[in-house]
Amino acid sequence: MSGISHVSVGVNDLARSKAFYDPLMKLVGLRVRTADGESVDYGINSVCFSLETPVDHAAAAGNGVHIAFTAPNRAAVREFYNEALRLGGRDAGPPGLRPQYSPDYYGAFVLDPDGNKIEALTETPE
Repeated sequence: MSGISHVSVGVNDLARSKAFYDPLMKLVGLRVRTADGESVDYGINSVCFSLETPVDHAAAAGNGVHIAFTAPNRAAVREFYNEALRLGGRDAGPPGLRPQYSPDYYGAFVLDPDGNKIEALTETPE
């Protein structure tokens, strides 16, 4: 049993965010599980990540919060990063080794259209 069921981020334009996240989630092996006018839920067998439009206020990125997605290899991390930039994301740390975390930790960081920090990472050696 895991202590976390899923993680959600607030977005201000659900259609724009879905267009940004759909190709990225595919790169890390997730697919749309459910979608309606208020949220889009991604996962494999169950929901693990969601985009949600807040009900009573505008969405704002959390200070210091980031969500890391496991990629199958370093090439997928680079593709995730490049695709995110192509889709309107902003650089928050280019693909590269992060040995301060572990010897084979290879990650890339981007900010989505709402400023949420996301990461693709692998610990698989090249």
